[in-house]
Amino acid sequence: MEGIGGRLLVIFDGHCGLCNRSIRWFLVRDRRDQLRFVPSESPSVTALLARHVLADPAASAAPSSILVVKDAGRTTECLLDRSNAVLALLAELPSPWPVAAALLRWVPRPLRDLAYRLVARSRYRIWGRLDSCPIPTARERERFL
Repeated sequence: MEGIGGRLLVIFDGHCGLCNRSIRWFLVRDRRDQLRFVPSESPSVTALLARHVLADPAASAAPSSILVVKDAGRTTECLLDRSNAVLALLAELPSPWPVAAALLRWVPRPLRDLAYRLVARSRYRIWGRLDSCPIPTARERERFL
């Protein structure tokens, strides 16, 4: 994928209020420009997800989890989901976030993912569902695919 370089690609639900707030949070803190973002509704995501077998077959159509792609478009491309995706994102941010990610890795993944799924299950009810993906500012647009 063009415009990625060695950055992580973040695939998010563009209609989810929590997801959009999270992306805004990452945009503010990603001062080293290590992240690129694309809503899961984007046509470019379909081909990318088709290359990966997800635990949930319906997830390739509309992922219910934030997804992070490392080395997008390369032979070493790998897809991270749920808590592993969040930890990979935190690790790319300036201090103190990589330390927080390292500490959270000590929590067994099944427990991290359980907490993730509990929040994800009620995300629309708590944070709302947007009719459309918000338009990024001119400054942010270069960080979206």
